[in-house]
Amino acid sequence: MAVPGRKMPERFSSSSTMGSDEDIKVYCQPCDHDGPRLPAHGYCVDCREHLCQTCFTFHKRHTLSRHHTLLDKNNMPQTISSTSVHPSQPDNLTKPCDKHMKEMIKFYCQNHEALLCSVCVTLEHTRTSCKVNYIPDISAQVINSKEHQVILKGMDTITEQCHKKSEDVKKITAKSNSSLTDVLADIKKFRTEINQRLNELERQAEDAAKTIQQENNKNLKTVETTCDDVTKSLKTSSDAIKHLNTTKQADKLFMELKLAEQMAKDYEKRVHHLSVYGVKEYNFRPSKAISTLLGKERSLGTFTEKSLKQSNPPTAVDIKTRQTSHQGKICVKTSKDKDTCYITGMTLLTPDLLIITDRNNEAVKMVNTRNKSVTDQLQLDTVVSKVTSVTSTELAVTLPDKQSIQFISVSSNKLEKKQTLKVDGECYGFSCCQGKFVVSFQYPAKLLILDTNGTILTTVRGGNIFRNPVYVTTNTNSIYVSDRNMVTITRLNWQGEVTGSYDGTSEPRGITLSDDGTVFVCDWERNVIEEIAGDCSTGKVVLKDLSSPCSVCWCAETSKLYFSCCTREDKHDNFLQVFKLS
Repeated sequence: MAVPGRKMPERFSSSSTMGSDEDIKVYCQPCDHDGPRLPAHGYCVDCREHLCQTCFTFHKRHTLSRHHTLLDKNNMPQTISSTSVHPSQPDNLTKPCDKHMKEMIKFYCQNHEALLCSVCVTLEHTRTSCKVNYIPDISAQVINSKEHQVILKGMDTITEQCHKKSEDVKKITAKSNSSLTDVLADIKKFRTEINQRLNELERQAEDAAKTIQQENNKNLKTVETTCDDVTKSLKTSSDAIKHLNTTKQADKLFMELKLAEQMAKDYEKRVHHLSVYGVKEYNFRPSKAISTLLGKERSLGTFTEKSLKQSNPPTAVDIKTRQTSHQGKICVKTSKDKDTCYITGMTLLTPDLLIITDRNNEAVKMVNTRNKSVTDQLQLDTVVSKVTSVTSTELAVTLPDKQSIQFISVSSNKLEKKQTLKVDGECYGFSCCQGKFVVSFQYPAKLLILDTNGTILTTVRGGNIFRNPVYVTTNTNSIYVSDRNMVTITRLNWQGEVTGSYDGTSEPRGITLSDDGTVFVCDWERNVIEEIAGDCSTGKVVLKDLSSPCSVCWCAETSKLYFSCCTREDKHDNFLQVFKLS
């Protein structure tokens, strides 16, 4: 089918001389362009072309031309008009179709608002289902149209948005980069402070060693001087005795012998009391606290308010056989308490300062582990569940009935309430690590990872993972959750992905991490405390024949394990048990 605007063959060009036989007899223009010359049988008003009988019949059937106006042989123009040879509008449709690269886009479907080629129209947008227009027939109406103005305005708006977005990101990026420059400076400053402190400790150790050396040298000098004096004195006396004996001076020899005898006794005592046994050999034993810190920590610190790529989890830790010894117990019942204690949470601020939560008496208590006494008690007048240390002078507890977290400061051995943080549900399990909180909820069962402002970073839904996740503990690599209903200890990374699970307990409750990466678990039903590997692969009972252990806390510096009991009996529940594990 010929398309208006297409250049005609030279035989129909304007340069042909009109009036010849060819001018009198008209031929099929499509066939004359591509095939044999055939006489015209009709005429298409829309296409402005003469058609042979075959093209005329096909024109009435084709999807694109079936609605065109056709004139039969008797009514058709008897000459080729100049408008057919020279269309008023040139053919500018040269954009190829995305689907059919050899075809040009020439049509527009109003139903689908799509630009089409003739193949698209034939296969996908027939006139029976779509309203298809030939672009040259409708294009004139878009010039200076409202649509033209609206589209340009929309494009300008998007351009402005892109410019604004680019500027905003540029400003934010500059601030971020500037903050990271400050972070790098802080890291260097922190490292300098660490170096200065280590240098100071090194100087102290060196001074102590030098003091001992000086004492040793002083003692040596005293011994050498004394022994030298005694030796000289004894030799002088010995020489005199030998001379007097040789010369047979009996009187003088007698007196010299008696003097020598007394002098020998005096010198013997003097030599005997010389400090020889006080001189010792020495070995260096590194500070356990520093060694533990260096072995446990994986970084100098964290970049707060930024998403962190966690380092790879540590490899499985073999559980060593431990020697255990009972170190006594600590009474945590006070005159303010109205009920039997129910210690559900505990955390250490220092080796001598243990913080516990007493659910029954709605209190947070400060325990001096050295004196084995409660030194302060903060009443909260609501159920308090778990506790975690935030800094060396700040801690936080979960208040499930109030669906909130209560921050508490520690100053001058006093506990004082600070701000509260609302959370989404009844919160129970609680742990803080590297400026992030991990909080567990029971109804529905879930785990939230928050920043210290309460912004939710990650949500872990219960599903097949949790049913009753009450106890939580964390380190820089992993999160461990104790679930008494699922009867599991579940290990997750900081993206909330499960990386391990241990199901060797009967009713797990309180959990705490040791300094070498293992996990101590209170098995309430079996009356034992079990130690499981950091990858949750194996476990071993370390304490048995206990009284329903409930909550537990490990002190790396002293290698002591503190735990509470839940028996509903005063003789057990009002005390913390203390064991040393080595």
